[in-house]
Amino acid sequence: MNKDEFLESCIAFSVKINRLRKYLREKQHEYNNSDQIQRSGTSIGANYSEACNAVSKADFVNKLTIAQKEAFETIYWLKVLYGSELITVDQYNDLMSDVQNLHRMLSSSIVTIKKNMKSQT
Repeated sequence: MNKDEFLESCIAFSVKINRLRKYLREKQHEYNNSDQIQRSGTSIGANYSEACNAVSKADFVNKLTIAQKEAFETIYWLKVLYGSELITVDQYNDLMSDVQNLHRMLSSSIVTIKKNMKSQT
């Protein structure tokens, strides 16, 4: 997957997260957790977008690492929402699959870039 395709995946995930937040607020009357998952879930793509405009390889890795951490936080919030019975198993599985894929791709990219940076020194 190239960087434009990955960015589109991040955007699609952010849209799903925004819809989830709307659902949580309107149907479940849940505000605190909905705000938390909205922040972390949409931050993945925002940080990836910043990484694409990084000024150096180190800056690129730093932004990817932040996006990776936001993905891991989003996994946490999905588990909380599901455990609290605020989302269905279908919502949980769909979003969890998406965020785990994003997390894996970010992790793989970070490892590859760090390896390439070490081989260039």
